[in-house]
Amino acid sequence: MALITKAIKGTKDVLPKDVHKNQYIEATALDIASKFGYKEIRTPVFEHTELFQRGVGDTTDVVQKEMYTFDDKGGRSITLRPEGTAGAVRSYLENGLCNEALPQKVCYLISCYRYEKPQAGRLREFHQFGVECFGSASPLADAEIIALAKSLFDTLGVKDLSLEINSIGCPTCRAEYHKALKEYFSSRKDELCDTCKSRLDRNPMRILDCKSPICHEIAEGAPVVIDYLCDECKEHFENVQKYLKAQNIEYTINPQIVRGLDYYTKTVFEFVSNSIGAQGTVCGGGRYDGLIAQMGGPSVPSLGGQHTPSLGFAMGIERLMLLMEAQGCEFPEAEKPDLFIVALGEKATLKAVEIAKDMREEGFSALLDLNQRSVRAQMKYADKLGAKFNVVIGDNEVETKTAKLKNMQTGEETEINLDTFVNGFYSISLNEQLADLEINGEEFDFNSLFCFGNKSDEE
Repeated sequence: MALITKAIKGTKDVLPKDVHKNQYIEATALDIASKFGYKEIRTPVFEHTELFQRGVGDTTDVVQKEMYTFDDKGGRSITLRPEGTAGAVRSYLENGLCNEALPQKVCYLISCYRYEKPQAGRLREFHQFGVECFGSASPLADAEIIALAKSLFDTLGVKDLSLEINSIGCPTCRAEYHKALKEYFSSRKDELCDTCKSRLDRNPMRILDCKSPICHEIAEGAPVVIDYLCDECKEHFENVQKYLKAQNIEYTINPQIVRGLDYYTKTVFEFVSNSIGAQGTVCGGGRYDGLIAQMGGPSVPSLGGQHTPSLGFAMGIERLMLLMEAQGCEFPEAEKPDLFIVALGEKATLKAVEIAKDMREEGFSALLDLNQRSVRAQMKYADKLGAKFNVVIGDNEVETKTAKLKNMQTGEETEINLDTFVNGFYSISLNEQLADLEINGEEFDFNSLFCFGNKSDEE
């Protein structure tokens, strides 16, 4: 019995008292993305395993060690998505978005799955906000998605983030870099973990991203990719920096950033915090100009026949939440019921049902006791729910068609007509809201909200 009443290791419930924080982050993320022209896309939670093997890279830790993969009843190998980019690219190709005006800008809020050691800010089921831009080779696009991420952090009130950037070049200049890495790591091959030994010939850059302490220590002395960039990649990286400076976005160049997925080219970046311990990377992304071609995508005539250049980023919602809570960022309060109706007896209950219906149709939240408890018990329940107002309806109130509407914060009671309850509630709640807007002890002038222009000459 204990097994079915305990969440699986690496997963976490978000309870009703906390879910508004997630909703706030998600709504803010989508709003910021829309201001940059990104529209939401929703893709399946599982895909063909080959999609991630080809897209993410079969030499990565994600594919080799962390994916949740299984055979379905048709014998097909299926994988729960470990990240969002591969699925977005698949959807881009399958649904013909490549034939529409470029660039195509999409964003998503998704759940992802990786078999990792659970720790603060790292779960086996986690959630991501991500953006993808398909069809722009310009360094301006690189700077724009970085600006989008920074705008989100600024809006949420996140502070003390450092932006670290790097360029990992293109296939042309990376070939020379791979030679240098092979030469360096070959001299210490016996010290590498078994996984990295197999990576040495296939993709030595993946050794730089290994989580093994020994491999990490060895990698610290390895050649850096930025020293091997071709002229085109150098120019692209310089222009990215120029556009970041034009937006007053501070950054540092970190030659150690290579990101953990094979599809990246040229610009890679991370937003890093020191407020949440070892899991300091809050957002990461970069350019992946070869991925769409690798997945069979078409060339783009308007871009000189080259394959579709693309880029994006993702940030973990759980890790972002952890950071915001550590920094004391403000969250909006959880929504509370506008009205709780205490009903006594069958006639009063019927009236309460009627009033609740009318209130909800006008956009208010209105609750009543489903267990028909005593007045005291209902009042206690309403208080626990944090209802803004309550009203008690009994036989006498039904007969007189009037009741007392009580402000639960101030304790003030106002008589209200039950037959015109919604109109009365509008009037009472609005008057109280205006009273809360007193400035320097003076009543707020509602009409001033509609006064524009210069003051009169007499003033």
